[in-house]
Amino acid sequence: MSGDNTRRDFMRLATAFSTGLLLTGCGKSGGAQNTALNDKDQAGKKPGGDKEAEVTATEDLMREHGVIRRVLLVYTAVAGRLREDAGTVSPDALHRAAKLFRSFGEDYHEKMLEEAYIFPAVRQAGGPAAAYADILTEQHQRGREITDYILAVTARRRLGPGSLEPMAKAMESLVLMYRNHAAREDTIVFPAWKQTMSADQLDQIGDKFEDIEQKQFGEDGFENAVKQIGDIESTLGLDDLAQFTAPPPPPASGG
Repeated sequence: MSGDNTRRDFMRLATAFSTGLLLTGCGKSGGAQNTALNDKDQAGKKPGGDKEAEVTATEDLMREHGVIRRVLLVYTAVAGRLREDAGTVSPDALHRAAKLFRSFGEDYHEKMLEEAYIFPAVRQAGGPAAAYADILTEQHQRGREITDYILAVTARRRLGPGSLEPMAKAMESLVLMYRNHAAREDTIVFPAWKQTMSADQLDQIGDKFEDIEQKQFGEDGFENAVKQIGDIESTLGLDDLAQFTAPPPPPASGG
């Protein structure tokens, strides 16, 4: 019995020792895998340790608003020139601006994203933001009517004297409407829409929006839109940001 016990004790010790070596080896292997994963993760980081930023659905919507706002800034500048010196306005550039507003702003951003996904979700959720959905949709339609007008007037790439003031007024009305429109979406509607989804759902809808953009415009839809508006600004002499720096205020008068 004593010999049997000794042999059994020896086998238990040997098994425990082998298991310990196996676990240690696994730990080292796992550590190597973790190091490799960490190295891969670090490779996807920007200098300074920040991870490669993924554009969220709400950020995507707001940067698309940036393209739309730049078209509106073109309209504002052109409206003033039509009254002061219409010869400085390129009808072709104005036509291209309206086509960009139509394709990127109206047909894609408004119809395929806001009207198809955002407004229905906000309506269903209720609350203060829901009341904006119908007004915003109506304003989308009015914007399309004004874009139709701008495209029709500039179709021949020339502006007749009789069209200058009506065109200026139409663009100014569009600008005023969309400045209020986009501001309400950015500060009320989009945040309310975001609250209707979990983090996973928001991530999934972001991928969905990216798929829609790629199907509509190809791989670099947003980048191409930015390039187009940049070219239009350059044609009209609006590309130098420094020219819009505000002058210093006058001295405050004593009272």
